Amino acid sequence: MHAHTVTATRIILALGLAGSLFVQAVLVPLLYLDLEGAPAPVRLQVVTIIALGIVAIQVVMVCTWRLLTLVGRDEVFSPLSFRYVDVISAAVATGALLLFWLGAVAAPGDEVAPGMVLLIGGAGGLALGAALVVRVMRALLRQPVEMRAELAEVI
Repeated sequence: MHAHTVTATRIILALGLAGSLFVQAVLVPLLYLDLEGAPAPVRLQVVTIIALGIVAIQVVMVCTWRLLTLVGRDEVFSPLSFRYVDVISAAVATGALLLFWLGAVAAPGDEVAPGMVLLIGGAGGLALGAALVVRVMRALLRQPVEMRAELAEVI
């Protein structure tokens, strides 16, 4: 991977992490205050889902950063990569479950339109699909890692 690509990706990840920290520190508490009229259990669940969703996104960004570090050291095709890919897959799957939970919280009553609940569920389905794509990418990573290990034994 070209050094400029790695640098550009790191800049984007750093900006994303900084932005997500701002959202956690400032906007999530404001969301809690903005939901003042909602029943307490709904209010707490929505804020919890949003906060956990942000953490899941941060986990993906940190693991991607670590994978970029491995790319820079020409070690991406090593068993160490699997740990980060597995964590990314779990974080994306967790995000999908959080979206399904948000849809379940929003579904009862007339406050949220049924179309919005359907959109939230659809986003959860897409996130689940993304987690499966990451699992496929992990399977694709396995072959070069095994080949590299075999070559190391021969050399």
